[in-house]
Amino acid sequence: MLLIKPFRQLRLKPRMVLLLGVITLLQTGVLGHFAVRYLDHSLEQQFGQQAMLVAQTIANTPEVIAAVKQRDIDHLNRVSEQLANAAEARFVVIGDQQGIRLAHPDPSRIGGSMSDDDQDDNSAVLVHGQSYVARAEGSVGWSVRGKAPIFARSGEIIGIVSVGYLLDTVESTVANHTVIMSIATGFALLFSATAAVMFATHFKRVIFDLEPEQIARLFQERNVTLETVREGIVSINQAGEITTFNRAAMTTLQLDHTLNYRGMNILDVLPDSGMLEVLQTGIPQYDEEVWLHDHLLIVNRIPLLQDGDVMGVVSSFRLKNEVDLVSKKLTRIRQYADSLRSQSHEYNNKLHTIAGLIQMGASDEALQLIGSETQQQQSLIEVLMNATNDSVLAGCLLGKYSRAKELGLRLEIDPDSQMYDIPNGIPREQLVSILGNLLDNALEATRNATGLNGVVRLSMTDLGKELIFEIEDQGRGLSLDEQDAIFQRGYSTKKAEGHGIGLYLVRQLTEQLDGLLTIDSPVNEQGGSRFTLYLTKSLFSADAESPRYQS
Repeated sequence: MLLIKPFRQLRLKPRMVLLLGVITLLQTGVLGHFAVRYLDHSLEQQFGQQAMLVAQTIANTPEVIAAVKQRDIDHLNRVSEQLANAAEARFVVIGDQQGIRLAHPDPSRIGGSMSDDDQDDNSAVLVHGQSYVARAEGSVGWSVRGKAPIFARSGEIIGIVSVGYLLDTVESTVANHTVIMSIATGFALLFSATAAVMFATHFKRVIFDLEPEQIARLFQERNVTLETVREGIVSINQAGEITTFNRAAMTTLQLDHTLNYRGMNILDVLPDSGMLEVLQTGIPQYDEEVWLHDHLLIVNRIPLLQDGDVMGVVSSFRLKNEVDLVSKKLTRIRQYADSLRSQSHEYNNKLHTIAGLIQMGASDEALQLIGSETQQQQSLIEVLMNATNDSVLAGCLLGKYSRAKELGLRLEIDPDSQMYDIPNGIPREQLVSILGNLLDNALEATRNATGLNGVVRLSMTDLGKELIFEIEDQGRGLSLDEQDAIFQRGYSTKKAEGHGIGLYLVRQLTEQLDGLLTIDSPVNEQGGSRFTLYLTKSLFSADAESPRYQS
C-alpha cells in the first residue's frame, strides 16, 4: 500500500515504463526459475539413466564377469578406470556378491563395503537382481548413481557395478544455462523498456498529452455538460452507431428516456437523419431547418476530424419556437428602444426650443410650436388608427416615423391604407421585423441620395386574398445584379461595418411565411426603389397547415 500512492503520482510515461519493466522482470524471472529447476531435474534424470546404462553395459562385459569370479582386483581396477574415462563418469566401482569393493578410484577403499559410501544395502541389486538409479553422498561427494547386478552364466548374481556422476557437473551445467538465462532476461527487460517508451510516447500523443486522471475528469465534465445543456446533442462514429445521446435530445425528439440508445444505428432511431450525409462528405451543416413530429428544429451537424479523416459526426438541435421566442423578445425590445430613443431625441430638441422661446418672451411662437407638434402627432395617430387596429404594427410604424424625423426625413403613410384583416396565424414579431428592416433600408437609401427632406412612402392594403405592403424610397435605385445580391448575408452598398444583415433577415423571414417580396427599380427618372411584400391570408387561417419552411 505504501508503494501505490507514489506510483499513482508518477506521470503516465514513467508509470508505463516502470509497470511494463516490472511485468517483464517478473515474467522472465518466474519463467527462468522454472526453466532452471526443470533443467536441473532433467539433467539429473539424464545422468542417472546414463549411469545405469553404463553400469549395465559393464556388468554384461565377459571380461568383467571373469575378473569378478577370479577376484582379479588389479585387472578390475584397470578396467574400471578405463571404462570411467570412456564414459566420462566420475567413478566406476565394482563389488562382489557381498557388496565388498573389488575396484574403486581410491585404492585405500578397496575391500570395504560399498554400503559405507551411500548408506544403501544394495539388496535390490544383490538379492533381487534389479538395476536402479540412486542419489547419495559418497566418499567423493554427492552423486547420481546407476547400479546393475553382475550375473554368471548360470544366472547367479556374483557382483555389482556402480557408476556415478557427480552432481557438481549437473550444477555447473545448470549454472551455465542460468547465466545465459540472465543475459536473455536483461535483453528482454531492455527491449520492454524501449517498447514501453515508444508505446507511451505514441499513446500520450494520441490522447493529446493528457494524464489518465485528466481524461477521467474531462469525461465526467463532458457527461455533466451534455446533461445540463438545453440543446439536444447526438453523436455517431464511423459505423453510424450512436455514441452520445443526451436527455435533452430524447425530450426534443419525444423518445423513451428509459432506453439506452448508445450502440444503436442512427437510422434505427432517426430514419431521416442527415448525419450520415455529413459522415460521407465531411461537409458541416449549419442552422438547417428540419420538421420532425410537427416541430421545426434548428440543426447543426459538424464532422469529427482526425488527421483529415472523418471519425464521426456531432449534431446539436433545438426547437425553433424557442429561438423564435428569443428573437421575438429582442425584436420588440429593439423597436421599443428605437422608438423611445427617436422620440426622446426629437422632443428634447423641441423642448429646448420652446424653453428658449419662453425665456425670450416669445410666448405666441412657443404656443404655436406646441400646437403644431400636437397637431402633427395627433394627425399621425389618426392615420395609424384609421389604417390598422394592430397595436404591434402601429407601434412599429410610430417608431419609424420618429426615426425618419430624427434623420431629417419624412415617412408618409398613405391615408388610404387599410390593414385590419391580419390573420392571427401571422407571427407579429416576424411581420414587424420585415417591415422595420425594409423601412430602415429605405430611410438609409433616401438619406444617402437626397440628404435632408427626403420622403419614404408606405402603403398597406388587406383587400383581396393577400396582405400587401409597399415601401418606396428616393434612393439612387438598384441594378439587376444588386437586386439579387442585397439579400445575401453580409452584402451591403455601404462601406461602414455592421450592415448586410437586415435584408438578409427580410428574405429569411419572408420565406418562412411563404411570402413574396418584389423589387421595382428605378421607379422614376431620379431613381428610387419600391419593395412590395405579399402575404397570402389563407396560409394562416385556423384550418390551414403551418407554412413549411425551406431549409
